[in-house]
Amino acid sequence: MFILHSLLKEFKEDFAHSRKGDERSTWFIYTIIAIIIPFTSSKTSNLLRCLQTLFGFGVMTGRRYYTFMASPKIPWKKLWKRVWKTIPDPFTDGKLITVLDDCINPKIGKKVFACHKFFDHAAKANQSKYPWSQNFVVIGLLKVIKGRWAFLPMAFRFYHLKKDLNNKTLSMGKQEIQFQTKFEQAVDMFIEIANCFEGVDIITVTDSWFGNKGLWKPLRKALGSRFNMISRLRVNSNLFALPGEYPGKGRPRSYGEKLGNASSLAGKYRSLAKELSVNLYGKVRSVMAYEEIFTIKTLKCQIKVVWVFRKNQWVALFSTDTTLSIEKIIEYYGARWKIEAGFKELKRDIGSAETQTRNPFAVTNHLQFCMMATSLTWIYADQLEKAPNRRHAIKGRKHFAFSDIRRRIAEDALDDNFDRLFPVPRKSTLKSLACTLLRMAA
Repeated sequence: MFILHSLLKEFKEDFAHSRKGDERSTWFIYTIIAIIIPFTSSKTSNLLRCLQTLFGFGVMTGRRYYTFMASPKIPWKKLWKRVWKTIPDPFTDGKLITVLDDCINPKIGKKVFACHKFFDHAAKANQSKYPWSQNFVVIGLLKVIKGRWAFLPMAFRFYHLKKDLNNKTLSMGKQEIQFQTKFEQAVDMFIEIANCFEGVDIITVTDSWFGNKGLWKPLRKALGSRFNMISRLRVNSNLFALPGEYPGKGRPRSYGEKLGNASSLAGKYRSLAKELSVNLYGKVRSVMAYEEIFTIKTLKCQIKVVWVFRKNQWVALFSTDTTLSIEKIIEYYGARWKIEAGFKELKRDIGSAETQTRNPFAVTNHLQFCMMATSLTWIYADQLEKAPNRRHAIKGRKHFAFSDIRRRIAEDALDDNFDRLFPVPRKSTLKSLACTLLRMAA
């Protein structure tokens, strides 16, 4: 209970010190808790029901709460910076390991903010390739928590199609929304995070769509040698040898001779691969891999390429930080898949996909709440003395699950003494019965 209190009490400082500000800070804290505890999905109506039933917000009306959830006065920038600084030891080997990807949220209503027909590359055979959905770009922190990698959301931006912005004007309040590519959105978020962690090297792990000069060039210009990335190398990417010694006449060569592409070199280096033990997907695994340093014209820099072989298959990874070991490159890229699990937790467990709010501020605030609740859940787990027990045992998985942390937080939040730390306007007689039923269901 005291871990939860210490995490949440600091947020009160970011709200205005007034009657309205104090009210918003209390509602903010309890909304975060209502999203985390496994009461029901995080629709705004369900959150209101949770606050009234479990925490005794008897004087709160639906209209006032919906106004709060659509408020433009929640200081999200200050709140997120506080979350970033609250993360215990966010660095891995002295570096900030981040992950970048985008995600879609299918919707039904035609007037939902930020909805367009986006291409879904993961659509199944019986699903539309262009669902009506929201698309947002997300940056998160990759961190080992109690022996397992975890994904902590840090920032996001809604992506809008340029043709839709040309056909109609979208705005949030008085501010008109300007078109930005996904790369430009990612660059802005990375610079904001880098300014918070001054002097710290940042490595981002991405898929091959983001792992190119669209991200590399502007961030290298803005952050210099502090920024590096790990990604998957395309099979047709041409690789060049390192430039030879400068003879002293003319301009120095930037590239050596062309050695081939990733696919042709994979066949050449397969016999040279060596067996390594790597912490991958939750356990130490044996992999066959080979590394070599090349220059590449698309990024205009030196990269370390790692081929990982398995039976008749292979994958080529690259890192712009050539000092990283082969084991670290494979481990960090393997941890990238935690963002996919994080999207599932965010949309299904937390329930961000089920909300049907339409107002721009209501839509943005709801996703902000869900992402911040996800990060705070993992921060809470990191501050526990020992890892929570896994409730539902699965063969081959020994680490705790996201739902196990939420259950621990629910126990703390529903403790009778928690109300004294965060007093609410009026107590409800339904709380004791509701808590009992919730514990039985959990």
